[in-house]
Amino acid sequence: MSARFLPRESFATLVDALRDGRRLLGPRVRDGAITFGDLEAAEELPIGIGDEQSPGRYRLRDRGDDRAFGYAVGPTSLKETLFPPRETLFRAERRADGKVGFVAVKPKPEATAVLGARACELAAIGVQDRVFVHGVASEPRYRARRDALRLVVAVQCTSPAATCFCGDAGTGPRVHGDAADLIATEVDAGLVLEARTDEGARLLDRLPTREVAGDEHVEAERDLDAATTKTRTGRLAFEGLPERLFAALDHARWDEVAARCLACGNCTNVCPTCFCSHAEEAGATAGALEGRSERVRVWESCFSSDHGAMHGANPRATTKDRYRQWLTHKLGSWVAQFGTSGCVGCGRCTTWCPAGIDLVEEARALDGPVESAGSAADGFASPVVLPEASSAAEPADREGPLSCDAPRAEDLVPRAAEVLAITRETSDVVTLHVRDHGVAAEPGQFLQLSLPTIGEAPISVSGVSRAEGFVDVELTIRGVGATTRALTSLEPGAELGVRGPYGRGWPLAALEGAPVVIVAGGVGLAPLRGAIRALVEAPERFPDVRLFVGARAPEDLLYPREMITWLERSHVKLTVTVDHASPAWRGHVGVVTRLLRRGAIPEDARALVCGPEIMMRFTSDALLAAGVAHDRQWLTMERHMKCAVGFCGRCQMGPHLVCRDGPVFRRDELALLGREGF
Repeated sequence: MSARFLPRESFATLVDALRDGRRLLGPRVRDGAITFGDLEAAEELPIGIGDEQSPGRYRLRDRGDDRAFGYAVGPTSLKETLFPPRETLFRAERRADGKVGFVAVKPKPEATAVLGARACELAAIGVQDRVFVHGVASEPRYRARRDALRLVVAVQCTSPAATCFCGDAGTGPRVHGDAADLIATEVDAGLVLEARTDEGARLLDRLPTREVAGDEHVEAERDLDAATTKTRTGRLAFEGLPERLFAALDHARWDEVAARCLACGNCTNVCPTCFCSHAEEAGATAGALEGRSERVRVWESCFSSDHGAMHGANPRATTKDRYRQWLTHKLGSWVAQFGTSGCVGCGRCTTWCPAGIDLVEEARALDGPVESAGSAADGFASPVVLPEASSAAEPADREGPLSCDAPRAEDLVPRAAEVLAITRETSDVVTLHVRDHGVAAEPGQFLQLSLPTIGEAPISVSGVSRAEGFVDVELTIRGVGATTRALTSLEPGAELGVRGPYGRGWPLAALEGAPVVIVAGGVGLAPLRGAIRALVEAPERFPDVRLFVGARAPEDLLYPREMITWLERSHVKLTVTVDHASPAWRGHVGVVTRLLRRGAIPEDARALVCGPEIMMRFTSDALLAAGVAHDRQWLTMERHMKCAVGFCGRCQMGPHLVCRDGPVFRRDELALLGREGF
């Protein structure tokens, strides 16, 4: 479509046309910055106002002309519109009779037009689309607001800041393709306009435009070429960057930047692609088992001390750990998870860092020979092999790269399920027998269990029985936090919320015909129980099953009566050990890895392992020493799986989102297992 020219005196006509029956978002000056928000009139545009940006510094300035778009991006973006900083997901109620109810809160966005979006910001929307629309699940709230963006007028950037590097990132300053309906390039006399969609062409027909004069076209191309040169700094090569960053995990630079970083989260708050969040129970009385509450999603930062924390451990305990997590994810593992970098080169993180830390300079310092800080845990120095770029997980037994052509809708609202019975396993562990109306879980998958006013927790399924119209699920839970303690205190007849099943389970098909070794530590037996039952009941498929079970003490052993039935099968061998016991105990004493000597493990075995992470590390090493290669070992990982579908970012483990890519992984997929800070 040919370009047209809109004189500056007709900007009001453009604004009015965009506002015709729509909310209009555009740039305006607020609180000493050019921010994106509701635009009522052309006079609100930042006419004649530019900005000066450098690491840790942002200032407005008088341009000395009448340009309305002569600035680089400010601290806000369209992320605030599509993915609000605070949003209610559902309202929940738990009554005195034990019944529960969950009502989704659906957004009703009005039709919206956008004026002034930059190329990097449109690229950022594309990145967030991969997270919330094209992943393993589609987030309907985000999708509703995304669909409400009916008309987008992008303005190509001709005034990039010193912190911009969109040219290096390949996202700007020119707008490519049909990311916007109408593309504008500002020159002194007005806007050079080009329609990229039919909707943009219809808008263009409504405006008082004329043909573009030759000097106006030359001015536009000259300014764009200059901006392109300025943003193609050559300081950061994105090609191959993920592999280079993960080869530098022990670089001394991480300690140096951690000494300057305030862990304030400013960089993630202004970033147009960061999506980490947490959920909280709003309007609830802490610890109350009755009453009403709302599940509210709130922006979170991976610089927060509790972002990745789970009961008993925080894998990223220091500022160094959290900065390394942020940078390697943003520039590295994002590519493996979503098929694109998480950085669009807008420079906001550098401008708005109070310590003036420059992302590009830090990445450049790491992108070279490793200067070891001597911080690698237990001598781990093996390279991290990133999985192929992906956008979602396949079924539980997948062996190939991740993919998803048809993401399911996931509104994060639980369904009500009833507690049928409760089995007391140990002093602090119970098994809930729950009647659910969802899909039956495969061994190794997990459910999200909710209690209104309390919270939500991921619990592995320890058993399933199917009946017409419903599924009976067994869920073995240790009470260690507020939510799990409340779950273990439920009575028969009570109701709770259930989501799922989620994740990748045990690869039973890959075990057929081979000797199978199962190693469980403590409550780690629960996620393995469904797989064990399948192996025990099918000797023709699994002729040699060897179980090694460890616990703290004899009274902490799970499912002792069921273990006896396993022993009754001739193809099953069971060995139990405890860390300590009274003299009356006649079995093994010691950690479970002592049982995994070469004679007890067939070299052609397949192994399933679950337990505390340190136990799994040593078990994996023992299995390897016994001849079981890493590609024949499967482990189930525990991380802070809050949303369960890859929306919240809390279960990051290097290139993996554990809830989506796991929780069951082949050992050779876990190069970061045992690395301090991961």
